[in-house]
Amino acid sequence: MTEIRKPWHGVIVATGLPFDDDFTIDFGAYGENVAWLAEQGLHGVAPNGSLGEYQTLTHEERDRVVETAVANAPEGFTVMPGVGAYGGLEAKRHAQFAKDAGCQAVMCLPPNAYRADDRAVLQHFELVASVGLPVTAYNNPVDTKVDLRPELLAKLHAEGFVVGVKEFSGDVRRCYEISELAPGLDLMIGTDDTLLEVGLAGAKGWVAGYPQVFPEACLALYNASVAGDLETALPLYRQLHPVLRWDSKTEFVQAIKLGQEMIGRRGGACRPPRQPLDPETEAVVRAATQALVDAGVK
Repeated sequence: MTEIRKPWHGVIVATGLPFDDDFTIDFGAYGENVAWLAEQGLHGVAPNGSLGEYQTLTHEERDRVVETAVANAPEGFTVMPGVGAYGGLEAKRHAQFAKDAGCQAVMCLPPNAYRADDRAVLQHFELVASVGLPVTAYNNPVDTKVDLRPELLAKLHAEGFVVGVKEFSGDVRRCYEISELAPGLDLMIGTDDTLLEVGLAGAKGWVAGYPQVFPEACLALYNASVAGDLETALPLYRQLHPVLRWDSKTEFVQAIKLGQEMIGRRGGACRPPRQPLDPETEAVVRAATQALVDAGVK
């Protein structure tokens, strides 16, 4: 009997959000991108995350992004919005909207306005979990002031506040400690350039950036990695790594949007404070992306 996929399992694309030159959102293009990702065989989208530039959006814009994703998601295709916010009440508000809109799960950063202690982090996730949707934690100590350490994740899971974690620390060693301290907590690949290592460590999902550019190759790489098929995974990983590593750099949004434009999808501009790539950086990203396009990678 085939196991039913949980909504946060598989390749969940952290979608970028296309802006026009006047910085308004191109909702039509965003909806088309969501539908296209579903057609490519990917498992879902995570709107309003870091790649979706959530920090620059109003509540109304975030709501409409969620509604657009749901409207363009076919049956069985996950919509797992990010509910990151400075305050727990605000994050809970975004989670409630996601539930009312028909989403299957949410992805939640810890409070990121200050270096919150464990009590504050536990309350934050308790508030979001109280809405009643499954919550996947998003550990991003690179961009926030809070590190969801393995022992803290174990507490969050034991309290029933989180079902999984998008692990963005880049420290693969943590994956084994997380599985020891919280065996029932689903590990999710958070950085594209550690996909193979975290996949081999037992990941159940990948909250991913570059499948927006190379969906077929990224899906094949994910499947081979979690299956432990190194004969397939390793050469593909080496081939893709020159672009995957941009997912962990400050310019990841611009790099992925450039890749989308290069394959004929709508990437669009970024909102301030993000600036266009400088010429030197753009040349590196463009060359790495073009090499894969020329090699027939899709």
